[in-house]
Amino acid sequence: MTSHSALGGPFPAALPHLEAMTRFTAALRFEDLDPALIAKAKLHLLDTLGAALAGTRSAEFRAACQLATGDGARLLGSALHASPRDAALINGVAAHVFELDDSGGCDHSGAVVVPALLAAMGSGAGTSGRDLICALLAGYEVGRRILDASGGYGGHNGAGWHSTGTCGTLAAAAAVSRLRGYGPQTTRHAVTLSTSFSSGLWAFIHDGSQAKKIHAGRAAEGGLLAADLAGAGLTGPSQVFEEVWGGFFRSFIGQPGRAQEFSDGLGQIWKINRVSLKPYAACRGAHSAVDALGDSLAQTGHSPEQITRIDLRLSQFLMDMCGTARLDTLAGAQMSLAYVLAARCVFGAAGLAQYAAPVRRDPRLAAVMAKVRFQVDPALAQMDEPVLTLTFADGQQITAMVPRATGAPERPMTEAAVLAKFTSLAGMALPEPQVAALLVCVNRLQTLDSCDSLVALLTHDGPPRPVFD
Repeated sequence: MTSHSALGGPFPAALPHLEAMTRFTAALRFEDLDPALIAKAKLHLLDTLGAALAGTRSAEFRAACQLATGDGARLLGSALHASPRDAALINGVAAHVFELDDSGGCDHSGAVVVPALLAAMGSGAGTSGRDLICALLAGYEVGRRILDASGGYGGHNGAGWHSTGTCGTLAAAAAVSRLRGYGPQTTRHAVTLSTSFSSGLWAFIHDGSQAKKIHAGRAAEGGLLAADLAGAGLTGPSQVFEEVWGGFFRSFIGQPGRAQEFSDGLGQIWKINRVSLKPYAACRGAHSAVDALGDSLAQTGHSPEQITRIDLRLSQFLMDMCGTARLDTLAGAQMSLAYVLAARCVFGAAGLAQYAAPVRRDPRLAAVMAKVRFQVDPALAQMDEPVLTLTFADGQQITAMVPRATGAPERPMTEAAVLAKFTSLAGMALPEPQVAALLVCVNRLQTLDSCDSLVALLTHDGPPRPVFD
């Protein structure tokens, strides 16, 4: 039986869960955080900043910079200023453009939440490092809970929506609300208002379009705008998470959502703890196969040159996402499973350097890619990792499947690898001493009464470096 409110309409069943989540977000205090959680938050901040600084060398970032107007926030890796909303958009493009930002949140939570927070902070004065940590955690928490309620990654993205752009907008709104010190009601209005700015389609996958590179920036911009509008007194739709026409769940997944995910385990299950770092400059869907390749070579003692065939048994979803090679663009190459396997075979690595335009034309890559065979297995679930089989010149075969790729909590990157990744990426935009100082600043973030030193270390007055493509 359906219950009804005093006004005669259906009682909003999702509201208690939404209220619990926004109360939790607004009340989040640094003093209540476990040291391991604080360390995890700083790790993802550092990783995102590295990815974003490298991203300032992209053609997409440079193009977006041409649209910057106003003042109040800084653009990363440069001396340029922009309005906070423009800064959120442009820095968000930088954070996601090279596919090296974290995944497993909204999906790409860092590339959405961090640019929104940097834009909201402006110069950083008046924002403590402790508040920045709390705001970052709030964004990661809300972004993933929204995605879990919306069919999870498979259901939401399988419907054609890129969850970084859709659920990420709500993550940014929650993060900025916590940074601004909003109460539960204003936070709720910010989150519900931000649903009207959710967007991002997977149509880019068919031609290697640069559209995907804009999604994180648009989500950061939309979340910041929603939070500012809520702060100015605008209200969000009260039934947006109900089973109603125009509701978030019905619109994005065509079925009722699971609003209980908003409140399940709040304060005990921290969603940032499921988020992965990315060691390879490719779509996360391809990472497990790279690990399976490396594990198999190590186990057999064979070299990549001895491989005669690479068979991949995979789901239709992964085939649609990563089964096509379009190497004429960086975006297309980064979505190619065959390319990242070839890069690992030819160069022993699949970092950003292995995706540069001259490298993509190396004939050795094409030779390895010709050995790759895909087989869609209907028995594999949508989110199952691929099964890789290598055949060697001596006739030996080995089959492997890695359930969680390197960088995941179950198979973490080493501390040395994380630091090497950050140093390399940040060094693409900043001088070496500044990179070292930025690392120290993030490590002692909780001791900062003002984040102005952090913001200053993210900018650079020198001439722009060449575009990486």
